[in-house]
Amino acid sequence: MKILVMGGTRFFGIHMVNELLSKGHDITIATRGKVSDGYGSKVKRVIIERTSEKSMKTALSGRHYDVVIDKIAYCSNDIKYAMESIDCDKYIHMSSTAVYESKHMSIRESEFNGVSKELVWCDRKAFPYEEIKRQAEYALWQEYSNRNWIAVRYPFVIGKDDYTKRLLYYVEHTIKSVPMNIDNLDYQMGYIRSDEAGKFMAFLVDKDVRGAINGSSEGTISIREMIEYIEKKTGTKAVIDKTGDNAPYNGVPEYSINTEKARGLGFSFSVLQDWIYKLLDYYIWMMN
Repeated sequence: MKILVMGGTRFFGIHMVNELLSKGHDITIATRGKVSDGYGSKVKRVIIERTSEKSMKTALSGRHYDVVIDKIAYCSNDIKYAMESIDCDKYIHMSSTAVYESKHMSIRESEFNGVSKELVWCDRKAFPYEEIKRQAEYALWQEYSNRNWIAVRYPFVIGKDDYTKRLLYYVEHTIKSVPMNIDNLDYQMGYIRSDEAGKFMAFLVDKDVRGAINGSSEGTISIREMIEYIEKKTGTKAVIDKTGDNAPYNGVPEYSINTEKARGLGFSFSVLQDWIYKLLDYYIWMMN
């Protein structure tokens, strides 16, 4: 298949592109050209400025792709620039579980209604992240409902290559006994591993599915469970104090993601408990 990937040069986008290449797809990556990649001659390249409608149309108009995977669309204008510039049979949008306004255990795709609220054409800085991602989906649901699109919703993506270093925060602070302010210590939460996040998006390119779809490793874990594991492995003691550094996952309620729809397509997600401690071991090793 002829596939255009917007983004794809870091984190789980790299896993996704490598998976697509392993399946023999013809890949073009569209970026600003400011970050080097390791794909060499395996991919074609197009230079775009994602937030510029003129740049998108100049670079992409007149081209046809079987599938477009857009990892860098954040707001409704981003969706509009893609939909109005690119001719494709399928569009896959990297959305987020941040679109769900009410979080609880086993959230299903139908719990975000993309047509119930007003669409606002906006840029990336117009609203907080959660609302920006909702507006991107509002554009798909309300303006482009006749197009063949998928919105992939992930919780926190973590892995050895996680540039956000959010999980590493808990490891580092625990080992160094730096005080942490954590407001959700015992909340069970879901995650997805970075390589699996990439592989699932690659999996979707030839599947007969439309609309929103969740992706997540199976099971949940609390921050307390992870900290207790770090303490046991290192012989250190975490300092939990309201006056400490604010933890990166603060404000996130207890919730998990229902993946029944994805599993119905034949994709098997890993079990979180099977790999999360190995990832913590890796971060512990990094600290030594």
